[in-house]
Amino acid sequence: MTFLDMLAAAERLNHSLLCVGLDPEPAKFPGKLQGDASKIYDFCAAMVDATADLVLAFKPQIAYFAAHRAEDQLERLIAHLRRAAPQVPIILDAKRGDIGSTAEQYAIEAFERYGADAVTLSPFMGFDSITPYLKYHGKGAFLLCRTSNPGGDDLQNQRLASVEGQPLLYEHIARLAQGPWNLNGQLGLVVGATYPAEIERVRAVAPTLPLLIPGVGAQGGDALATVKAGWRQDAPIIVNSSRAILYASSGDDFTEAARREAIRTRDVLQAARA
Repeated sequence: MTFLDMLAAAERLNHSLLCVGLDPEPAKFPGKLQGDASKIYDFCAAMVDATADLVLAFKPQIAYFAAHRAEDQLERLIAHLRRAAPQVPIILDAKRGDIGSTAEQYAIEAFERYGADAVTLSPFMGFDSITPYLKYHGKGAFLLCRTSNPGGDDLQNQRLASVEGQPLLYEHIARLAQGPWNLNGQLGLVVGATYPAEIERVRAVAPTLPLLIPGVGAQGGDALATVKAGWRQDAPIIVNSSRAILYASSGDDFTEAARREAIRTRDVLQAARA
């Protein structure tokens, strides 16, 4: 199955638009796990087991593993995901962006070493920084488009005088991803939930692309506005929540609390779609 096939199947099976981001911070771990980086796998696997029937994707953030020399735990976690939730696609949040042989190595890392179904990429070095990932047919690649951080305005919200119609930079990225860059139908876009009006503008420019939408939960994105702006019957959205679910409780009930928060978020998103 391709990434898009897996995504559609997981959405139908779990009745969900929710993606759980796996951003392990040992300092925030509950109880006896707190501060112990050797327990990253244990914590994340517990989150997977608590939410696997509630999500349409999981999104491990590679920096949270690499910072603690826990890449081996990420490999174990992805193997656990394949066993515990084989129906749920894995998006490796790596935000890679380089050219030539270096980009080829990053593609090997994402799709061969970790076996992810999709990866996040920075498009700002141009199409040749994207092409090594597109050689992996059936895999997905999400390009940063309109991100949820305030500093995104520094570049993404600037007009391009040299391009016909003088679009904003993020609109231009969306047009490229919808059109000439999307050679094999593998591309999607990352658009932050904190800017629902701009999600709607991206959707107008890229009417069929999957949108990965972080920022619901701890970053304050409005789930209802997000779904109304981005979801269309034939255009999937993947709404990510990380900290609000992972750290819903600091007590021994952390898995139960995570599940309750995941159910609440999933149900809000489903209601908005209806």
